[in-house]
Amino acid sequence: MVRKARTEMIAETRAKLVSAARLAFGTIGYADTSMDELTASVGLTRGALYHHFGDKKGLLEAVVQQIDAEMDNRLAEISNAAAGNWEGFVGRCEAYLAMALEPEIQRIVLRDAPSVLGSTYSQSSQSHCLATMADMLEQLMDERIIGKTDSKALARLLNGGLMNSAIWIANSEDAEDDLTMALDSLSLTLNGLLMRV
Repeated sequence: MVRKARTEMIAETRAKLVSAARLAFGTIGYADTSMDELTASVGLTRGALYHHFGDKKGLLEAVVQQIDAEMDNRLAEISNAAAGNWEGFVGRCEAYLAMALEPEIQRIVLRDAPSVLGSTYSQSSQSHCLATMADMLEQLMDERIIGKTDSKALARLLNGGLMNSAIWIANSEDAEDDLTMALDSLSLTLNGLLMRV
């Protein structure tokens, strides 16, 4: 029998902990998740958790990073499949807001992460999104689809509005109706960027 390499064992342990935490955080929430029960459920000890993630917050951050990456991939698929760059950009923005209805994203990314991880997480999480959005906006400006302005400033303005709206939807008692209102407002906002011929 071949022994597993140390790096493979580390990756497996991390994956087990992240998977178990994602399930627990998504179903019962961060605050109600017991680290003893979580680690025992995958045959590990709290020591393994502390060794790999530092603490419960570190584990939450790893879970959120995994979900963020999946969300980003889904958004990229939407823009890549769109008829044009404008349709792709609008589709990404709409899809991001719609994701606020998904229970796992609601609870982990839009409720627990902002309150537990604070602004440090929000800034690091947004950096990739902001860069992608700024690049897309720059391309739309170069194609003369939208008016010319600073793409980084516009990306911050739009991304902030999208994130704030997603958090509002995730915490709403009537999320479906609030999503509809947010999408209507988004359409009005984005159409205001279009160049007038």
